[in-house]
Amino acid sequence: MKQKNVLEYLEATVLRLPDKVAFADDAGEMTFSQVYHDSRAIGSVLAEKDLCGEPIVVFMPKSPATIAAFFGCVYGGCYYVPIDPEMPRFRIELIFDNLRPKAIICDRSVASELESYQHSGELLFYDEIVKCEIDGERLDGIRERQIDTDPIYIVFTSGSTGVPKGVVACHRSVIDYIEQLSDVLGFSEQTVFANQSPLYFDACLKELYPTIKFGATTYLTPKQLFMFPIKLVEYLNLHKVNTVCWVVSALTMISAFNTFAKVKPEYLTTVAFGSEVFPIKQFRRWREALPDATFTNLYGPTETTGMCCYYRVDRDFAPDEVIPVGKPFHNREILLLTQDNRRAQPGETGEICVRGTALTLGYYHAFDRTSEVFVQNPLNDRYPELIYRTGDIGKWNERGELIFVSRKDHQIKHMGHRIELGEIEANVNRLSDVSMCCCLFNKEKDKIELFYVGEIGEADLMVALKDNLPRYMLPNRIKKLDRLPLTPNGKTDRMQLQKML
Repeated sequence: MKQKNVLEYLEATVLRLPDKVAFADDAGEMTFSQVYHDSRAIGSVLAEKDLCGEPIVVFMPKSPATIAAFFGCVYGGCYYVPIDPEMPRFRIELIFDNLRPKAIICDRSVASELESYQHSGELLFYDEIVKCEIDGERLDGIRERQIDTDPIYIVFTSGSTGVPKGVVACHRSVIDYIEQLSDVLGFSEQTVFANQSPLYFDACLKELYPTIKFGATTYLTPKQLFMFPIKLVEYLNLHKVNTVCWVVSALTMISAFNTFAKVKPEYLTTVAFGSEVFPIKQFRRWREALPDATFTNLYGPTETTGMCCYYRVDRDFAPDEVIPVGKPFHNREILLLTQDNRRAQPGETGEICVRGTALTLGYYHAFDRTSEVFVQNPLNDRYPELIYRTGDIGKWNERGELIFVSRKDHQIKHMGHRIELGEIEANVNRLSDVSMCCCLFNKEKDKIELFYVGEIGEADLMVALKDNLPRYMLPNRIKKLDRLPLTPNGKTDRMQLQKML
């Protein structure tokens, strides 16, 4: 029988593998039985306080205990909202203002910091509530009343207005996603993950839920290691990590600095990547270093519960090609819609829209913003059917594979021409002496500005680009950096680069 509650994964696994390590970091580890106990104790406390159906903030640094707190919220019939104390203060304040939570779970290391924020929620210390008696009868009652469209988490994404949007996901969409993702990537009890993303991003779903589904193990990789490629690969080898699901920037940071000449991931057999376009030059280095590994490109916005498309790399690509995002997971459909709301033909660009169980419930306390992007399917005039408009532009290639072209907001008008900034980046990334790059548009000055990391000088880079790009696409300013700034999730931090314009 199909699951209707994500906790059924944990409950099945703890019977088989109670003493196996589920989640670990440099400070400690938790077995499945420990996760099970702590989360049920937390759920009992939340239930006793009559908080069922409420958002519960988990204000804790990234750790195995934080994950147990997530599941504890779900046991209590609540939905968890991850906030890492390292997040920008202004962003945390906006989230608290949106949520107005009645309870906050934290550990003592951040309690004093939490007190500096304006909130009226009751403070629940993790080390205290996990010692409380488990009320199995009350938890059973909550489970009996829960349905698969009940929310289980809210993650906040960046909003175009500067106000973060709280995306609400439910059991049904998460279970559907994990089932499909697991089938595509071949997760099992033998899977050993190295988690890269912060726990307040939906990207961590790819490790958290398959771990409790299969009885796998996830190592929460220290953030600072992503600044030291050799040490990062050594960490993977130390823990015999065989699976990574990382953003492209994290992978290119390893390949771009000649790491594989010194050390290679000895156990890595499954590499999934997404969130950005993988430069072919860097991708080839990974395939050469790991010829027997599988590589899968994943695509999907937070609003569709993680990833909604995948492409298992099965051929070589020329330097001027883009790795496809492929086809949708089962039980969801991609609609590529033109500006006049018709299906785009092969080779014709359109907005990527998604329909199916994968859609989240919308934005928390933001019905107007929800209705702007969760809209009636314009191809269906017979009954109500929501689709999600991603704001991404794509096209179908001659093989029937979906190609990501750009974000709507990365398409600019310059010197009378419509330009994709991603096309400029692709040409820069092909150059052998460039490791990484990012292209931005300075609207105030009407100038294209390029930031890059590499061995080539700024003047020589401009000369090289003149051979590949028309004049109207050439950057007006080129700036060489030692490193590109990255967001907490490991993507190129365009907001930080905008401040350098």
